[in-house]
Amino acid sequence: MRQRLIVMLKEPRPGRVKTRLGREIGMVSAAWWFRHQTVRLLRRLDDPRWDLILAVSPDRDGLQSRVWPAHLPRIPQGPGDLGDRMARVLRSMPPGPACLIGGDIPGITPAHIARAFATLGGHDAVFGPAQDGGYWLIGLRHPGRAPAGFLDNVRWSSEHALSDSMASLPDARIALANRLADVDSAADLG
Repeated sequence: MRQRLIVMLKEPRPGRVKTRLGREIGMVSAAWWFRHQTVRLLRRLDDPRWDLILAVSPDRDGLQSRVWPAHLPRIPQGPGDLGDRMARVLRSMPPGPACLIGGDIPGITPAHIARAFATLGGHDAVFGPAQDGGYWLIGLRHPGRAPAGFLDNVRWSSEHALSDSMASLPDARIALANRLADVDSAADLG
């Protein structure tokens, strides 16, 4: 079965993406950083070992965007909070392991992704913890079988995001991947 790597992306518009970073460095600079960081990330992760899929927002604009590489398939994220959108995107995947990441983690390499997929061989789920209590990756061995309540009641943008998300998979065998840093503030750029 094919492995799928999904990258959650917002259109890089000032004031609509990386707003916490934008409050420190300016909204135009934050959108510029996100656009260029994501283009580099997609180029680096376009690998024959998995299908690379873009989950875009806003739905209509993201599906038609000229910012993202045209050869990569796109699906809409749809409405709801981050948990609603991530759960919907993962559940929509065909059978086979799927991992989902964001575009704001400069340190992700193909080796990180390959290790996460390999971990799913013996586990139901894998999370890549971030330095701030959140996570940069979530992977499911059988994404279509995610339980009711998957990613509900998660305190996003807090130090509880990882533990809350893991708790939404009550009977799953869960592994942790490498800890990586995401970019939320100007200090994270250093």
